[in-house]
This record gives sequence, structure tokens and C-alpha cells, in this order.
Amino acid sequence: METALRILLADWLRTDPLLQTELNAVTEEAPSRTSFPWLGIAASASTDWSTKTAKGREVRLAFELHCRGDDPAMAAALTRAIEERIESLPAGQPGFTIASTTFLRARAEQRPRNLRAILLEYRFRLLAAEA
Repeated sequence: METALRILLADWLRTDPLLQTELNAVTEEAPSRTSFPWLGIAASASTDWSTKTAKGREVRLAFELHCRGDDPAMAAALTRAIEERIESLPAGQPGFTIASTTFLRARAEQRPRNLRAILLEYRFRLLAAEA
């Protein structure tokens, strides 16, 4: 379920009309050659979240936004749009149901040459669809 969720989220973010105009790439990892801004899934991990009657996973995902600029407000607006899109992902998905989506934490880092990196961490609790 973890891999399916990663693929699903990357596609979900890529198809957002606002993010399509603002981001140069949305990838499952750091793109090899893409200009700023771009968003990638930096890391993921999963643990068992099964019940007596259904197989389940708790998946933690870290998204990393890379952008450039002097104005932190632009990065903040883009981060807000990404958060809203992640949190609007429909619960019913092929193969599983998203029982909950929880924002865990964010970290922003100013890097040399006006580069910014914003890390967004989420927890998703998933239940496998009945076979």
C-alpha cells in the first residue's frame, strides 16, 4: 500500500490546476534536472495498522518543496496550496481506503543562493479494500 500511495499522491499533486502552473515537477524523488520550484517525496515509511478484520498500514510520507527567491511569502503560499491538495485526496482509492490523513510537522530551511527547502510530513492510515 505504501508504494501505491506514493504513486497516487504524486499523480494527485501533478493534476492540480494551480500546482501545474506553479511547480516545474512533482516527483517521487529529487528530479535529476529540473529548475525550481519542484516538489518530491523525500522519504516514506510504513508500519502495520491492521484490524481484526482488515489489513492496514500507517504510512508516513515526507514531501520536500525546493524553491528559490527572496520572498518567504511566495514559498508559504505554495506550501499552503500543496497542503490543501494533499488533504483533499479522496478516501476511496483502488485497493484501499484512506482512514485518516494527518499533518505531522513542517520544517523550512533557507539555503545559500536564495534557495529554500520546505519539508512537509504527513501520516496516512490505510485499510485494504475487501477482496
